Order: sequence, then C-alpha cells, then structure tokens
Amino acid sequence: MILHKVKVFPSKKKLLKNKQLAWKIAEIASDNAKLNENSIEMVINRIIDNASVAIASLNRKPVISSREMALSHPKKNGATIFGINSKKKFDCEWVAWTNGTAVRELDFHDTFLAEDYSHPGDNIPPLLAVAQQLKKNGIDLLRGIITAYEVQVNLVKGICLHKHKIDHIAHLGPSVAAGIGSMLKLNTETIYQAIQQSLHTTVSTRQSRKGEISSWKAFAPAHAGKLGIEAVDRAMRGEGGPSPIYEGEDSVIARILDGKKANYKVPLPKKNEEKKAILETYTKEYSAEYQAQALIDLAKKLKNKIVNLKDIKKVDIFTSHHTHYVIGTGANDPQKMDPNASRETLDHSIMYIFAVALEDGDWHHEKSYSKSRSNRNSTIKLWRSIRTHEDKKWTRKYHNSNPKKKCFGAKVAVTLKNGKKITEELERADAHPYGARPFKRENYIKKFRTLTNKIISNKESERFLRAVQNLKNLKNGQLDKLNIEVNQRKLKKNKRKSIF
Repeated sequence: MILHKVKVFPSKKKLLKNKQLAWKIAEIASDNAKLNENSIEMVINRIIDNASVAIASLNRKPVISSREMALSHPKKNGATIFGINSKKKFDCEWVAWTNGTAVRELDFHDTFLAEDYSHPGDNIPPLLAVAQQLKKNGIDLLRGIITAYEVQVNLVKGICLHKHKIDHIAHLGPSVAAGIGSMLKLNTETIYQAIQQSLHTTVSTRQSRKGEISSWKAFAPAHAGKLGIEAVDRAMRGEGGPSPIYEGEDSVIARILDGKKANYKVPLPKKNEEKKAILETYTKEYSAEYQAQALIDLAKKLKNKIVNLKDIKKVDIFTSHHTHYVIGTGANDPQKMDPNASRETLDHSIMYIFAVALEDGDWHHEKSYSKSRSNRNSTIKLWRSIRTHEDKKWTRKYHNSNPKKKCFGAKVAVTLKNGKKITEELERADAHPYGARPFKRENYIKKFRTLTNKIISNKESERFLRAVQNLKNLKNGQLDKLNIEVNQRKLKKNKRKSIF
C-alpha cells in the first residue's frame, strides 16, 4: 500500500494530473491486478447479503416507489429489477436506482467505519446493472466490485466527511465510477474524468441522517450509484469533469471539507497489487445502524443478569465519539426519544435499540420497529432512562488502524433502584470478522433464507444460491441469473399519481 498525501493547490500552480488523487484512483482501477481469491469469495458473500435484504424490503414504500419509477424506463437489452421477471429489461441507471434502494432500505447490509462511514455493498447494484446491460461476465463483475470496495474503503480511511456534515455517499460516487471503469476495462483517462464528475455530483449534506430521518436515507446511495453510472457514460463519450476535484482551489476539499490548509492521507494499493480492502469490511447480523450491533449483543447478555427490568433506575453507555454523537444522546435529537419517530430515526437511536433488545433479548428487522413496539409503556420508560457518554478509550479503539484491534463496542453500566450496578462490555459485535462468531458463507446463506422465506419459492432460492456461488464461471450475458423473481401478486403498488 502507498499512503498518498492530498492537499489543496492554487490554480496558478498547475498540479500535474499524475499527482492528483482522482488519477491515482483511476490508475489502480485500470491496472491488471490479479484477483485475490479471498476477495472473490467475499464478493459472493456480499451479493448474497444484498439479495437477502433487498428481497425482504420489496414491499416497503420507498422500494415500491423506486421500482415503479424504474419500471417506467424499459430497455430491450437492459438490466433486471429485483422481484421482476428476468426477461423484462430496463435502463441500467434506473435499475441501479431501485435495486440500490431495496438493498439500503432495511439498513441491514455491510459496513466499513474509519475516519468516515460507509456501506460498501451499495456499490454492487450499479455495477451489476451495468454488467447485465453490457453483457459482461462473472470475472468482469468480480473485478469491478473488488475495485469499488478498494476505493471506497480507502477513501473512508483517509477523508472524514461527517466532520463537515457531508453525507458519506460522496465517497460512494467515485468508488462506483472506479468500479465500473475497472469492470469495463476503460483507460485511466476515462476513469479519471468519471471519478471527478461523480464526486462533484454526489456531495450532499448529512441532514438525510439527522433529526427526523426520512426515506431519503434509503434513496441516497441509490442516487449516488445512478449518478456514478451517468458520469462514466459521459466520460466514455469524451466529456471531462471539474479538475482537480480533490486538490483544486475551489474543490470539494478547499470549499466543503478541511479547507485550503487541509492535509489528508489516503492509502491505495500499488499498481497491479492485489486488492483486499473488502476483507476489512463486515456485515450486520441485526437490522440496525452498525454501531448498534455490539450493543444489541450486549443487551442480550445483560438480560440474563437482570432478574426484573422494572428494577432498573438508569443505564449509562460509555462508547466512542461517533456512536455517542451520531446515534446516542450526544446527537441532541429529540426525535431519537420519540415513540412515534420513523423507522429510519429509531434505527439511529441506540437508546431505543438497546431498550428493545434488553426487553426482548432479541432483534427483528420488522417487529422491533413496529409502532406497537415503540409505544410500549415499559419500553418508553426504559428507553428514557438511557444516556450515552463519549469515552476517549473507546474513541481510540474505534480509530485503531489495525483491523484486528478496531472496535465498535461499548461498556454498559446498569444502575438498579437498590443502588447495585451491573456492568458489561463488548469490543465488537459477535458477527464481526474478529468477533465471537464471525459471519461465514453458511451465515450469509442462512440470512438469505430467513429474510426471503415466504417471499420467494424454494426453487428460486436454491437456483439463485447455485448461480451466485458459481459467479466466477458465469459467461458473458449470464449475469441475469443473479436476479431474483417474485410472484407478481406478492408485489404491492403505489397508487399515487406521479410524473413517470
């Protein structure tokens, strides 16, 4: 790996193209690196994971809306939409839009946390859509996805967007562009221009994940994927982008991030070095914000230590800066304590999540968010007794550069009414790669079967699992096999009038 220094340069001092971060990303996207076997197997895991949560969300309102928008854009030799007959094809950018929304809706797929946040599985829907439309093969798709993960993970390691209240999809646009470029074997110049265009068009505020969180949280990465596809298309036609997009005098860094005195360090592999960043990422066992995963495990453990939950006076959670200020009481969002808040908001309230997990000793992607569940009197009382606190020790663990030592956990202190304290701590979720029981292929398959049960037939389930595990051998034009069909009578519709 090479640690690249990234800073702002005045326009009068013309920065050579090969010194720019976008070019360096494009170079590794256009190289001919050997595909790492472990990375290949992990891509297959994540395609299974994405399919699990996408199918489970097909009848949720944002997914219905995005699907009906996409259905209005048929294309004879296009791509396939989750749930729809694979013989029907649609424009790839609209397929990326709806499939990306379906993957993101339940907040239940993979994650990577470092200087910033990310769900690198968001790269898969746009790459798969383009691959299907252009009739690419399994190896092409694998190469593209491995590159996209590499780019997004390393941008997340080096550049913090959250500090400036910029949404993390600003790292997703460039990774999608780089991944598509790699998959299509485009030259460095074309990928470079596409990366610049995609970053420029995917910078947005973090209000989508603050306060009263709406369905846009699910649409946002799908929108970035769609814009990434369009950026590559323009670049392939010879169109350029704002340059240098990272280092320029009025660039994203200069005007939106750390400013003209910024100094960032972004790691990237050497040209032709195997790409393994996907192996540093992790998926979710529970449908909740990743920093809640370990705390759900903690709540389940504590339930066995507390005889009567009515005896609880208060709960204090000592955790990292990010957890405290994003999903904890440090966010100062009253909506995080509101029983009538949206599912998206409750998903970002560790107080709510911990209370429900402590009471139920479990977590369910639908039942745990129901209105009847969030309005239960005992839950509300427990929920409002919970406070989070930043502990510098946990913040340091969160930012540890060693994947084996990086932690997203907490220490929980439960104070009972009689004054007794019960404490428990956990460094990382049990399902984390370095947790008590790391997710393996069989866990991904179990998650798929559980979430798609009664939605798709057993025959379709087994067909998909065979196809995806044979991804390396799928030939040009066979990637439609990664689509999943659902009985059309099971798909709900949005009956409101719209433009499309």
